[in-house]
Amino acid sequence: MPPLQWSDIRNRAIEFSRSWADATSERAEAKTFLDEFLGVFGVHRRRVASFERKVHQTGDRTGFIDLLWPGLLLIEQKSAGKNLDRAYQQAREYFHGLADHELPRYILVSNFQRFRLYDLEDDEHWEFGLDELAGHLKLFGFIAGYEPRSYREQDPVNLQAAESMGLLHDQLKASGYIGHDLEVLLVRLLFCLFADDTGIFNPQGIFMDYLESKTAIDGSDLGPKLHALFEVLNTPPAQRLTTLDEDMASLPYVNGRLFGECLRVPGFDRRMREQLLKCCALNWSGISPAIFGALFQSVMDPKARRNLGAHYTSEQNILKVIEPLFLDELRAEFEKVKRSPAKLRTFHNKLRSLRFMDPACGCGNFLVIAYRELRELELALLRVQHGSGRGAQLELNIDKLVLLDVDQFFGIEIEEFPAQIAQVALWLMDHQMNTKAGAEFGQWFARIPLETASTILHANACEVSWSEIVPAEQMSYVFGNPPFVGGKMMDAKQRRDAERVFLGVRNAGLLDYVCCWYLLAARYTKGTAVRCAFVSTNSITQGEQVGVLWDELLQQGINIHFAHRTFAWTSEARGAAAVHCVIIGFGHQELAGKVIYDYEDPKGPPLASAASTINPYLVDGPNITIKRRSSPICDCPEIGIGNKPIDGGYYLFTESEMQAFVQEEPGAKKWFRPWIGADELINGYQRWCLWLKDCPPEELRRMPLVLQRVQAVRDFRLASRSESTRALAATPTSFHVENFSSEPYLVFPGVSSERRRYIPVAYLPPDTLASNLLYVTRKATLFHFGILTSSMQVAWLANIGGRLESRYRFSKDIVYNNFPWPVDATAAQQAAIESAAQSVLDARAAHPGASLADLYDPLTMPVDLQRAHQLLDKAVDKAYKLRGTLSDTQRVAFLLERYLALTSLMPPPRPAGRSRTRRTATS
Repeated sequence: MPPLQWSDIRNRAIEFSRSWADATSERAEAKTFLDEFLGVFGVHRRRVASFERKVHQTGDRTGFIDLLWPGLLLIEQKSAGKNLDRAYQQAREYFHGLADHELPRYILVSNFQRFRLYDLEDDEHWEFGLDELAGHLKLFGFIAGYEPRSYREQDPVNLQAAESMGLLHDQLKASGYIGHDLEVLLVRLLFCLFADDTGIFNPQGIFMDYLESKTAIDGSDLGPKLHALFEVLNTPPAQRLTTLDEDMASLPYVNGRLFGECLRVPGFDRRMREQLLKCCALNWSGISPAIFGALFQSVMDPKARRNLGAHYTSEQNILKVIEPLFLDELRAEFEKVKRSPAKLRTFHNKLRSLRFMDPACGCGNFLVIAYRELRELELALLRVQHGSGRGAQLELNIDKLVLLDVDQFFGIEIEEFPAQIAQVALWLMDHQMNTKAGAEFGQWFARIPLETASTILHANACEVSWSEIVPAEQMSYVFGNPPFVGGKMMDAKQRRDAERVFLGVRNAGLLDYVCCWYLLAARYTKGTAVRCAFVSTNSITQGEQVGVLWDELLQQGINIHFAHRTFAWTSEARGAAAVHCVIIGFGHQELAGKVIYDYEDPKGPPLASAASTINPYLVDGPNITIKRRSSPICDCPEIGIGNKPIDGGYYLFTESEMQAFVQEEPGAKKWFRPWIGADELINGYQRWCLWLKDCPPEELRRMPLVLQRVQAVRDFRLASRSESTRALAATPTSFHVENFSSEPYLVFPGVSSERRRYIPVAYLPPDTLASNLLYVTRKATLFHFGILTSSMQVAWLANIGGRLESRYRFSKDIVYNNFPWPVDATAAQQAAIESAAQSVLDARAAHPGASLADLYDPLTMPVDLQRAHQLLDKAVDKAYKLRGTLSDTQRVAFLLERYLALTSLMPPPRPAGRSRTRRTATS
């Protein structure tokens, strides 16, 4: 039987209040009172709760809980007139003796004449008299089977449930029950556990009761009994055996093909039966399908389970995708039409007509959240149409009012188990939303049997035709979180996928795996109004990948509609790693109202700004891509990497290693030169390099320890798989790349922290060797130093260059050679930049004990250095003819416009005053 209608519950409550109006004694009447209280809501106490539960309290004390419904409700009953504050304190003291999964969300204290209900999760409480019970029934929807609660991804019951299922999985697997059968069995048990606590099975607790009372304690018959139970759930009532006992016969026909497949019968033992019962003891009504699916998937992988929760997408991040893609627009449309009954009906039918697909759906998190939000919107619509469900509205048929269903959702998933979970998770969310709608209108509403289902295809999205799942003309929105796999990290199968998808596209080998979904979506939606949004690593909007991927997408006619610029994709889950991501909404149509979301404060909400055009770098600027260039587009010094030994480390020494070596080989001292790489430059230390190219052979032969190093380098190169490296073995005292200067030269770190507001560019003396982790230019003046350490250069690097994790990665061919210098700056403007640049160097020199890391850490940057950089920025901006305070995205948009002008068919303007003599650095 389904849960009672609210009208029936109200009638029972009135009768209950009359019947117990004169009750006074806890000892004599408490158990009967509480039995009948639960009976008001159609609940048989013996199936869900126990009396006088013995618990150990703090110290050596023992207590007895009047009534405990594990995981949901604790009741402390007192005699008439007793203090309810003390009753509540007594109830809380019992928590010390309860297991985590038994801790209740609600506490009810009563002295017969008054009730006080506490919701511990929402930190609320209500108090009313016995004679007022009928007016407060909605507070007890959680007892009646109408579950009004919200589901929170942080709720520990999600983790507890996944961990419990993980243990059961391990035990079944250890017994030899593996593979597809194990996966399907776990999905079926998930459905039964949820159904047992949410009213799909009625009375509640019947599944747990069946396991406890109808199976042997040693577990020997549990497998066959589960098999029989699944068969009943898969059989319509009219076709069931007439000899079934009453409880089995009361189970609903589920359908949906969930219980249709015949599985091997698993073998259980006592321990496995106890573990399944522990799973039953959890309150599964508190499970969030939006998160639990991914947690449940992780039970299949013990390594993943150690970081349980690291693999799901948080609800907050999912909403960043679906709100700007369609939810915000639909909510706004609802607000416009809700005062017109005819338009509201049309809007409702529109909601029913929408179709949604996630072509990398995993366990369905995106689909489940999207469905929930659409059902919430539909519920708001129904409230406008029909009121709150009171009075005459109780005659409405809620199952006819709700139009949205899971058959509007489609997914593709390469792994079978998560594909099964996705479909079940959508059913579970459907039931939760049906229950919520039923509570709103005072009716029980469940779609059992499952007559509709989502379409979740177990397939490789890079191989299957998306149109075979649903024609693009019938699709509305495509979204999701495709796999994060770097171009160099793909396995052979993924590499074949990428080659197939990008066949004929030049340099496609540079692309990350996620790019496949962008191009497939572009092809699938061509000629339609379908809109798409994907989460990606930010690498596809930076560096070399932009020119490959986005040139192809722009040729396909793709427009970017909204974008979340780089942010850390994190969750509250244990072990979750931060990946730096972007979200890009796109389609073939040109839309007004484009929006860019930026994250200036990583811990704060994004800042939204309107954009006329969103380009592949996710800034409001020209729709162009920056490609590799062998020489600069402007008249500026050439730049290249520093020295690259390819020596196996045999020529490189720490200070102490160098001193020890010289002590044994004194003649080697004059052949050591300071060695500076990016880390040494920024953190203020140096190593030493044995530089032997100019060492005369007769002198080299007089240093046996040095010769040993030369021989080791030769052997190291000969052992290489690279032909070019083996060729270098013929000249073991030479480096692979040699780049040194006879005068001070400018160096630029290849990688720099994104936390720094400025890049720590610096000059090195001629006797110091720069490593290949630094970029070197030998003809740079203070003018060049000033531009390269300005906010203009940082903005260009941060948005055009690639990233190493989240750190900025400088490059010659993409970043430097394409940088639009202020080629039309006047002589006075150039002189102002040089003067400001010298002030930056002077401010650094004023702190001789500080490293560049100290000087440019946002928390420790000296005030005088900050001021010097601010003045430098003003001078640089003036050379670009810019005024006012500019954001980094505004700077990039401006620079892209200049790049477009400089690389057009017309020759770029001649640099102003470039013939004048420039000052070099004085520090």
